[in-house]
Amino acid sequence: MPPPFERYEDGDVADLIRDYPLAWVAARSADAAPASLLPLIAERDAAGRVTTLVGHMARHNPLHGALAADGRALILFQGPQGYISPTFVSEPTWAPTWNYAQIRVEADLHFEPDGGDAALEALVEAMEEGRPNRWHISDMGQRYRKMEPMIIAFRARVVSLQARFKLGQDERPEILREILANISDPTLAAWMRRFNPGRC
Repeated sequence: MPPPFERYEDGDVADLIRDYPLAWVAARSADAAPASLLPLIAERDAAGRVTTLVGHMARHNPLHGALAADGRALILFQGPQGYISPTFVSEPTWAPTWNYAQIRVEADLHFEPDGGDAALEALVEAMEEGRPNRWHISDMGQRYRKMEPMIIAFRARVVSLQARFKLGQDERPEILREILANISDPTLAAWMRRFNPGRC
């Protein structure tokens, strides 16, 4: 059985990517080009497993040339995170810690020169979901057609995926409850509750 922080479901991974889509994308060789922060949308198979990440970047981004030459990419997502102070708990000897969620993906990335419209539509639809008066790409009018050629879409097929959800699973229930009563970040608290069912 994996360690507590590495026990998760496919839905946990998909939800983290949905909630925190901005990821670091790097080429295999660190010298090839600087890593870039790019928003990504996850595609899942019938079983719910994340299989592909869809995104886009500026054509002039040095990462474009580096990944066109060698498509193996490292993609890093960071979810909710925060410092957990000893002042949150009543036990004097308790040490501070940091709670966080992260996903590390190795992927084979392929550019799709004609896929800009689909990639941008997918991103905008995901980001605008649930908003009143949702914005649509068509609202840009002719300006969109001038800007779209400046980007290039890509699909990154997941080769390996490792996640770590360090969210208080190792704390005693009474300590966990104290932390949750004092933590100021409601999103981090919600993820901690998600990974500690029946303990808080």
